[in-house]
Amino acid sequence: MFAIKENTNTALHEADQEYYLPTFKRFPLALDRGEGCYVWDVEGNRYLDVLAGIAVNNLGHCHPKVVQAVQDQASKLMHISNFFVSEPQVELSKMLVEKSGLDRVFFSNSGAESVEGAFKIARKYAHTKGRGSGIIAMQNSFHGRTLATIATGKAKMQKGFGPMPAGFHRVPFNDLEAVKALISDEIAAIILEPIQGEGGVRPADKQYIQDLRKLCDKEDIVLIFDEIQCGIARTGKFLATEHYGIKPDIITLAKGLGSGVAVGAILSNEKVSQAIDFGDHGTTFGGNPLACAAGLATLKTIEEENIIQEAELKGRQLMTMLRDRLKGYHGFREVRGKGLMIGVEFNFETKPLVMEMMKHNVIANATSGNVLRLVPPLIINESEMKELVDVIEASLKKINL
Repeated sequence: MFAIKENTNTALHEADQEYYLPTFKRFPLALDRGEGCYVWDVEGNRYLDVLAGIAVNNLGHCHPKVVQAVQDQASKLMHISNFFVSEPQVELSKMLVEKSGLDRVFFSNSGAESVEGAFKIARKYAHTKGRGSGIIAMQNSFHGRTLATIATGKAKMQKGFGPMPAGFHRVPFNDLEAVKALISDEIAAIILEPIQGEGGVRPADKQYIQDLRKLCDKEDIVLIFDEIQCGIARTGKFLATEHYGIKPDIITLAKGLGSGVAVGAILSNEKVSQAIDFGDHGTTFGGNPLACAAGLATLKTIEEENIIQEAELKGRQLMTMLRDRLKGYHGFREVRGKGLMIGVEFNFETKPLVMEMMKHNVIANATSGNVLRLVPPLIINESEMKELVDVIEASLKKINL
Protein backbone atom coordinates (compact mmCIF):
# COMPACT_ATOMS: atom_id res chain seq x y z
CA MET A 1 0.00 0.00 0.00
CA PHE A 2 1.32 3.43 -0.94
CA ALA A 3 2.35 5.70 1.94
CA ILE A 4 3.82 9.19 1.98
CA LYS A 5 7.20 9.19 3.76
CA GLU A 6 6.53 12.55 5.41
CA ASN A 7 3.35 14.55 5.78
CA THR A 8 4.97 17.76 4.52
CA ASN A 9 4.35 20.14 1.65
CA THR A 10 7.53 18.97 -0.07
CA ALA A 11 6.89 15.24 0.33
CA LEU A 12 3.34 15.47 -0.96
CA HIS A 13 4.43 17.54 -3.95
CA GLU A 14 7.12 15.03 -4.82
CA ALA A 15 4.56 12.20 -4.69
CA ASP A 16 2.14 14.24 -6.79
CA GLN A 17 4.81 14.74 -9.45
CA GLU A 18 5.42 11.02 -9.57
CA TYR A 19 1.82 9.92 -10.03
CA TYR A 20 -0.38 12.76 -11.32
CA LEU A 21 -0.67 13.81 -14.96
CA PRO A 22 1.65 16.85 -15.20
CA THR A 23 -0.97 19.35 -16.29
CA PHE A 24 -1.07 21.77 -13.33
CA LYS A 25 1.55 24.28 -12.24
CA ARG A 26 0.70 23.86 -8.58
CA PHE A 27 1.47 26.21 -5.73
CA PRO A 28 4.03 24.69 -3.29
CA LEU A 29 1.40 23.91 -0.67
CA ALA A 30 -0.48 20.77 0.33
CA LEU A 31 -3.70 21.93 1.94
CA ASP A 32 -5.20 19.92 4.76
CA ARG A 33 -8.29 21.72 6.05
CA GLY A 34 -10.29 24.92 5.78
CA GLU A 35 -12.69 27.03 7.79
CA GLY A 36 -14.32 30.27 6.69
CA CYS A 37 -11.83 32.37 4.73
CA TYR A 38 -8.76 30.41 5.90
CA VAL A 39 -7.02 27.19 4.92
CA TRP A 40 -4.20 25.30 6.66
CA ASP A 41 -1.45 23.31 5.00
CA VAL A 42 -0.26 19.93 6.26
CA GLU A 43 2.46 21.62 8.31
CA GLY A 44 -0.09 23.72 10.23
CA ASN A 45 0.50 27.06 8.48
CA ARG A 46 -2.62 29.22 8.07
CA TYR A 47 -3.44 31.18 4.90
CA LEU A 48 -6.08 33.75 4.05
CA ASP A 49 -7.69 32.31 0.91
CA VAL A 50 -8.91 34.98 -1.51
CA LEU A 51 -8.94 32.55 -4.42
CA ALA A 52 -11.65 30.39 -2.80
CA GLY A 53 -11.04 27.39 -5.02
CA ILE A 54 -11.29 29.76 -8.03
CA ALA A 55 -14.60 31.38 -7.05
CA VAL A 56 -16.09 28.11 -5.77
CA ASN A 57 -16.20 28.45 -1.98
CA ASN A 58 -18.54 31.44 -1.95
CA LEU A 59 -19.71 30.60 1.56
CA GLY A 60 -16.16 29.97 2.74
CA HIS A 61 -14.60 26.63 3.51
CA CYS A 62 -16.79 24.01 5.17
CA HIS A 63 -19.77 26.21 5.96
CA PRO A 64 -21.56 24.29 8.74
CA LYS A 65 -24.97 24.37 7.04
CA VAL A 66 -23.57 22.90 3.83
CA VAL A 67 -21.46 20.35 5.71
CA GLN A 68 -24.52 19.22 7.67
CA ALA A 69 -26.65 18.92 4.54
CA VAL A 70 -23.98 16.85 2.78
CA GLN A 71 -23.45 14.60 5.79
CA ASP A 72 -27.19 14.04 6.19
CA GLN A 73 -27.69 13.24 2.51
CA ALA A 74 -24.59 11.01 2.31
CA SER A 75 -25.99 8.86 5.11
CA LYS A 76 -29.31 8.56 3.30
CA LEU A 77 -28.85 8.37 -0.50
CA MET A 78 -25.98 9.57 -2.68
CA HIS A 79 -26.63 8.39 -6.24
CA ILE A 80 -29.58 6.92 -8.12
CA SER A 81 -29.11 7.83 -11.85
CA ASN A 82 -31.56 9.99 -13.77
CA PHE A 83 -33.98 7.14 -14.33
CA PHE A 84 -35.45 8.42 -11.06
CA VAL A 85 -36.14 11.76 -9.39
CA SER A 86 -35.14 12.77 -5.90
CA GLU A 87 -36.41 15.42 -3.54
CA PRO A 88 -33.14 17.42 -3.50
CA GLN A 89 -33.04 17.57 -7.30
CA VAL A 90 -36.65 18.68 -7.61
CA GLU A 91 -36.23 21.33 -4.90
CA LEU A 92 -33.01 22.68 -6.39
CA SER A 93 -34.54 22.78 -9.87
CA LYS A 94 -37.50 24.78 -8.57
CA MET A 95 -35.26 27.20 -6.66
CA LEU A 96 -33.02 27.86 -9.68
CA VAL A 97 -35.97 28.46 -11.98
CA GLU A 98 -37.53 30.89 -9.52
CA LYS A 99 -34.27 32.78 -8.95
CA SER A 100 -33.22 32.97 -12.59
CA GLY A 101 -36.56 33.74 -14.23
CA LEU A 102 -35.85 31.02 -16.80
CA ASP A 103 -37.94 27.89 -17.23
CA ARG A 104 -35.90 24.69 -17.33
CA VAL A 105 -32.87 23.16 -15.59
CA PHE A 106 -30.42 20.42 -16.51
CA PHE A 107 -27.76 19.36 -14.01
CA SER A 108 -24.20 18.53 -14.95
CA ASN A 109 -20.99 17.89 -13.01
CA SER A 110 -18.90 20.87 -14.11
CA GLY A 111 -18.80 24.18 -15.92
CA ALA A 112 -17.41 22.76 -19.14
CA GLU A 113 -20.20 20.18 -19.24
CA SER A 114 -22.75 22.94 -18.71
CA VAL A 115 -21.35 24.88 -21.66
CA GLU A 116 -21.26 21.80 -23.88
CA GLY A 117 -24.90 21.14 -23.02
CA ALA A 118 -25.78 24.76 -23.77
CA PHE A 119 -24.20 24.39 -27.22
CA LYS A 120 -26.32 21.31 -27.89
CA ILE A 121 -29.55 23.03 -26.86
CA ALA A 122 -28.71 26.09 -28.97
CA ARG A 123 -27.79 24.07 -32.03
CA LYS A 124 -30.86 21.85 -31.74
CA TYR A 125 -33.07 24.95 -31.53
CA ALA A 126 -31.32 26.49 -34.56
CA HIS A 127 -31.80 23.24 -36.49
CA THR A 128 -35.57 23.38 -35.89
CA LYS A 129 -35.54 26.88 -37.39
CA GLY A 130 -33.49 25.94 -40.44
CA ARG A 131 -30.39 27.78 -39.23
CA GLY A 132 -26.78 26.63 -39.25
CA SER A 133 -24.74 25.59 -36.22
CA GLY A 134 -22.19 28.43 -35.93
CA ILE A 135 -21.40 29.83 -32.49
CA ILE A 136 -19.86 33.26 -31.91
CA ALA A 137 -17.63 33.55 -28.83
CA MET A 138 -15.49 36.37 -27.46
CA GLN A 139 -11.74 36.78 -27.62
CA ASN A 140 -10.02 36.18 -24.25
CA SER A 141 -13.00 34.13 -23.09
CA PHE A 142 -12.76 30.94 -21.07
CA HIS A 143 -15.54 28.35 -21.12
CA GLY A 144 -13.70 25.17 -20.15
CA ARG A 145 -11.12 22.68 -21.41
CA THR A 146 -13.13 20.17 -23.44
CA LEU A 147 -12.56 20.25 -27.19
CA ALA A 148 -15.64 22.33 -27.95
CA THR A 149 -14.97 24.80 -25.15
CA ILE A 150 -11.32 25.37 -26.08
CA ALA A 151 -12.50 25.94 -29.66
CA THR A 152 -14.15 29.12 -28.35
CA GLY A 153 -11.08 30.39 -26.54
CA LYS A 154 -7.42 31.32 -26.71
CA ALA A 155 -5.17 29.84 -29.40
CA LYS A 156 -2.59 28.73 -26.80
CA MET A 157 -5.15 26.36 -25.25
CA GLN A 158 -5.80 24.77 -28.67
CA LYS A 159 -2.16 24.05 -29.49
CA GLY A 160 -1.59 20.35 -30.06
CA PHE A 161 -5.27 19.37 -29.86
CA GLY A 162 -6.37 19.98 -33.44
CA PRO A 163 -8.31 19.75 -35.52
CA MET A 164 -10.69 21.94 -33.55
CA PRO A 165 -14.44 21.28 -33.80
CA ALA A 166 -15.89 23.34 -36.62
CA GLY A 167 -18.36 26.20 -36.42
CA PHE A 168 -16.80 28.43 -33.75
CA HIS A 169 -15.97 32.08 -34.39
CA ARG A 170 -14.26 34.60 -32.11
CA VAL A 171 -14.74 38.37 -32.03
CA PRO A 172 -13.42 41.13 -29.74
CA PHE A 173 -15.26 41.50 -26.42
CA ASN A 174 -17.58 44.52 -26.14
CA ASP A 175 -17.53 45.05 -29.95
CA LEU A 176 -21.07 44.89 -31.32
CA GLU A 177 -20.05 45.68 -34.90
CA ALA A 178 -17.70 42.71 -34.94
CA VAL A 179 -20.62 40.47 -33.93
CA LYS A 180 -22.90 41.98 -36.55
CA ALA A 181 -20.30 41.34 -39.25
CA LEU A 182 -20.61 37.58 -38.64
CA ILE A 183 -24.40 37.38 -38.43
CA SER A 184 -25.97 35.12 -41.04
CA ASP A 185 -28.34 32.16 -41.24
CA GLU A 186 -25.35 29.99 -40.34
CA ILE A 187 -25.15 31.37 -36.79
CA ALA A 188 -27.00 29.47 -34.06
CA ALA A 189 -25.79 31.19 -30.88
CA ILE A 190 -23.64 33.82 -29.21
CA ILE A 191 -21.87 32.95 -25.96
CA LEU A 192 -20.11 35.27 -23.54
CA GLU A 193 -19.22 35.77 -19.91
CA PRO A 194 -20.94 38.90 -18.55
CA ILE A 195 -17.67 39.39 -16.68
CA GLN A 196 -14.65 37.70 -18.21
CA GLY A 197 -12.74 35.86 -15.50
CA GLU A 198 -9.64 34.32 -17.09
CA GLY A 199 -9.67 37.28 -19.49
CA GLY A 200 -8.70 39.65 -16.67
CA VAL A 201 -11.96 40.29 -14.73
CA ARG A 202 -13.46 42.49 -17.45
CA PRO A 203 -17.18 43.35 -17.19
CA ALA A 204 -19.21 43.67 -20.38
CA ASP A 205 -20.61 47.12 -21.16
CA LYS A 206 -24.29 47.40 -20.29
CA GLN A 207 -25.26 48.88 -23.65
CA TYR A 208 -23.34 46.16 -25.45
CA ILE A 209 -25.26 43.43 -23.60
CA GLN A 210 -28.60 45.12 -24.25
CA ASP A 211 -27.78 45.53 -27.94
CA LEU A 212 -26.76 41.88 -28.17
CA ARG A 213 -30.13 40.88 -26.74
CA LYS A 214 -31.93 43.00 -29.36
CA LEU A 215 -29.78 41.54 -32.13
CA CYS A 216 -30.45 37.97 -31.01
CA ASP A 217 -34.18 38.66 -30.80
CA LYS A 218 -34.20 40.12 -34.31
CA GLU A 219 -32.21 37.26 -35.84
CA ASP A 220 -33.64 34.44 -33.68
CA ILE A 221 -30.17 33.59 -32.38
CA VAL A 222 -29.71 31.96 -28.97
CA LEU A 223 -27.94 34.16 -26.41
CA ILE A 224 -25.89 32.17 -23.87
CA PHE A 225 -24.42 33.67 -20.71
CA ASP A 226 -21.61 31.74 -19.07
CA GLU A 227 -22.04 32.57 -15.36
CA ILE A 228 -19.88 29.74 -14.10
CA GLN A 229 -17.52 32.15 -12.34
CA CYS A 230 -19.63 35.29 -11.95
CA GLY A 231 -22.90 33.64 -10.86
CA ILE A 232 -24.23 32.52 -7.46
CA ALA A 233 -24.05 35.89 -5.65
CA ARG A 234 -20.42 36.56 -6.62
CA THR A 235 -21.10 40.01 -8.14
CA GLY A 236 -23.60 41.32 -5.61
CA LYS A 237 -26.53 39.88 -7.56
CA PHE A 238 -27.65 36.27 -7.63
CA LEU A 239 -26.76 36.24 -11.32
CA ALA A 240 -24.56 38.78 -13.08
CA THR A 241 -27.19 39.09 -15.80
CA GLU A 242 -29.23 41.13 -13.31
CA HIS A 243 -26.74 44.01 -13.70
CA TYR A 244 -27.73 44.35 -17.36
CA GLY A 245 -31.53 44.45 -17.37
CA ILE A 246 -32.00 41.58 -19.84
CA LYS A 247 -32.38 37.81 -19.80
CA PRO A 248 -30.35 35.48 -21.99
CA ASP A 249 -31.91 32.34 -23.43
CA ILE A 250 -29.46 30.05 -21.62
CA ILE A 251 -27.31 30.48 -18.51
CA THR A 252 -24.56 28.06 -17.49
CA LEU A 253 -23.59 27.59 -13.84
CA ALA A 254 -21.14 25.56 -11.74
CA LYS A 255 -18.37 26.64 -9.33
CA GLY A 256 -20.19 28.37 -6.43
CA LEU A 257 -23.38 26.35 -6.86
CA GLY A 258 -22.22 23.43 -4.69
CA SER A 259 -19.78 25.10 -2.26
CA GLY A 260 -17.07 22.68 -3.35
CA VAL A 261 -19.24 19.68 -4.22
CA ALA A 262 -19.12 19.14 -8.00
CA VAL A 263 -22.38 20.34 -9.54
CA GLY A 264 -23.19 22.38 -12.62
CA ALA A 265 -26.42 23.51 -14.22
CA ILE A 266 -27.88 24.70 -17.50
CA LEU A 267 -30.84 27.08 -17.21
CA SER A 268 -32.90 27.70 -20.34
CA ASN A 269 -36.09 29.44 -21.36
CA GLU A 270 -39.06 27.53 -22.69
CA LYS A 271 -38.52 28.68 -26.27
CA VAL A 272 -35.19 26.94 -26.72
CA SER A 273 -35.99 24.10 -24.31
CA GLN A 274 -38.85 22.92 -26.51
CA ALA A 275 -36.31 21.87 -29.15
CA ILE A 276 -34.99 19.08 -26.90
CA ASP A 277 -36.49 15.60 -27.30
CA PHE A 278 -36.16 12.54 -25.07
CA GLY A 279 -32.64 11.17 -25.31
CA ASP A 280 -31.06 14.30 -26.81
CA HIS A 281 -28.84 14.79 -23.78
CA GLY A 282 -27.99 12.93 -20.60
CA THR A 283 -25.67 12.42 -17.65
CA THR A 284 -24.88 9.65 -15.21
CA PHE A 285 -23.82 11.65 -12.18
CA GLY A 286 -25.32 15.07 -12.88
CA GLY A 287 -28.02 16.10 -10.42
CA ASN A 288 -27.50 13.20 -8.03
CA PRO A 289 -29.01 13.59 -4.54
CA LEU A 290 -25.69 14.39 -2.85
CA ALA A 291 -24.72 17.17 -5.28
CA CYS A 292 -28.21 18.65 -5.22
CA ALA A 293 -28.31 18.61 -1.42
CA ALA A 294 -25.10 20.66 -1.44
CA GLY A 295 -26.54 23.05 -4.00
CA LEU A 296 -29.78 23.44 -2.12
CA ALA A 297 -28.00 24.13 1.18
CA THR A 298 -25.79 26.68 -0.60
CA LEU A 299 -28.70 28.62 -2.06
CA LYS A 300 -30.71 28.52 1.16
CA THR A 301 -27.71 29.80 3.13
CA ILE A 302 -27.17 32.61 0.63
CA GLU A 303 -30.75 33.70 1.30
CA GLU A 304 -30.71 33.20 5.07
CA GLU A 305 -27.44 35.08 5.62
CA ASN A 306 -28.07 37.92 3.13
CA ILE A 307 -24.95 36.94 1.21
CA ILE A 308 -25.94 38.81 -1.97
CA GLN A 309 -26.22 42.14 -0.17
CA GLU A 310 -23.01 41.41 1.74
CA ALA A 311 -21.11 40.68 -1.48
CA GLU A 312 -22.23 43.97 -3.01
CA LEU A 313 -21.33 46.00 0.08
CA LYS A 314 -18.00 44.27 0.75
CA GLY A 315 -17.07 44.47 -2.91
CA ARG A 316 -17.45 48.24 -2.88
CA GLN A 317 -15.49 48.47 0.39
CA LEU A 318 -12.64 46.29 -0.84
CA MET A 319 -12.33 48.06 -4.19
CA THR A 320 -12.23 51.42 -2.40
CA MET A 321 -9.54 50.14 -0.02
CA LEU A 322 -7.49 48.82 -2.93
CA ARG A 323 -7.70 52.06 -4.91
CA ASP A 324 -6.83 54.19 -1.89
CA ARG A 325 -3.84 52.09 -0.85
CA LEU A 326 -2.37 51.22 -4.25
CA LYS A 327 -2.81 54.44 -6.24
CA GLY A 328 0.70 55.63 -5.40
CA TYR A 329 2.49 52.47 -6.49
CA HIS A 330 4.50 52.42 -9.68
CA GLY A 331 2.87 50.04 -12.14
CA PHE A 332 -0.63 50.15 -10.66
CA ARG A 333 -3.29 50.76 -13.32
CA GLU A 334 -6.80 50.13 -12.04
CA VAL A 335 -9.19 48.13 -9.91
CA ARG A 336 -12.28 46.79 -11.67
CA GLY A 337 -15.03 44.26 -11.23
CA LYS A 338 -18.43 43.80 -9.61
CA GLY A 339 -19.15 42.64 -6.09
CA LEU A 340 -16.38 40.36 -4.90
CA MET A 341 -15.14 39.47 -8.38
CA ILE A 342 -12.24 41.90 -8.55
CA GLY A 343 -9.28 42.41 -10.83
CA VAL A 344 -6.30 44.61 -9.93
CA GLU A 345 -4.39 45.47 -13.09
CA PHE A 346 -0.70 46.40 -13.13
CA ASN A 347 1.75 47.10 -15.94
CA PHE A 348 3.80 44.02 -15.02
CA GLU A 349 3.28 40.27 -14.75
CA THR A 350 1.53 39.51 -11.45
CA LYS A 351 2.76 35.93 -10.89
CA PRO A 352 5.74 37.16 -8.77
CA LEU A 353 3.34 39.28 -6.72
CA VAL A 354 1.12 36.24 -6.08
CA MET A 355 4.11 34.15 -4.99
CA GLU A 356 5.28 36.90 -2.63
CA MET A 357 1.77 37.17 -1.16
CA MET A 358 1.88 33.45 -0.45
CA LYS A 359 5.04 34.02 1.60
CA HIS A 360 2.88 36.42 3.63
CA ASN A 361 0.22 33.69 4.03
CA VAL A 362 -2.33 34.96 1.51
CA ILE A 363 -3.49 32.84 -1.46
CA ALA A 364 -4.49 34.75 -4.59
CA ASN A 365 -4.14 34.27 -8.34
CA ALA A 366 -2.62 35.92 -11.41
CA THR A 367 -4.74 35.96 -14.56
CA SER A 368 -4.40 37.40 -18.03
CA GLY A 369 -0.73 38.05 -17.33
CA ASN A 370 -0.87 41.37 -15.50
CA VAL A 371 -4.02 41.09 -13.39
CA LEU A 372 -4.26 40.07 -9.74
CA ARG A 373 -7.56 38.22 -9.40
CA LEU A 374 -9.38 38.43 -6.07
CA VAL A 375 -12.43 36.19 -5.65
CA PRO A 376 -12.60 35.66 -1.87
CA PRO A 377 -15.36 33.90 0.02
CA LEU A 378 -18.38 36.20 0.12
CA ILE A 379 -18.34 35.96 3.92
CA ILE A 380 -15.01 37.83 4.14
CA ASN A 381 -15.07 40.47 6.89
CA GLU A 382 -13.49 43.91 7.20
CA SER A 383 -10.54 42.67 9.24
CA GLU A 384 -9.75 40.01 6.63
CA MET A 385 -10.04 42.56 3.82
CA LYS A 386 -7.57 44.79 5.66
CA GLU A 387 -5.24 41.81 6.07
CA LEU A 388 -5.44 41.21 2.32
CA VAL A 389 -4.69 44.80 1.34
CA ASP A 390 -1.85 45.02 3.88
CA VAL A 391 -0.26 41.93 2.33
CA ILE A 392 -0.65 43.21 -1.23
CA GLU A 393 1.06 46.44 -0.21
CA ALA A 394 3.84 44.66 1.69
CA SER A 395 4.38 42.28 -1.22
CA LEU A 396 4.63 45.13 -3.72
CA LYS A 397 7.30 46.71 -1.54
CA LYS A 398 9.14 43.41 -1.29
CA ILE A 399 9.34 42.94 -5.04
CA ASN A 400 10.50 46.56 -5.30
CA LEU A 401 7.50 48.02 -7.11
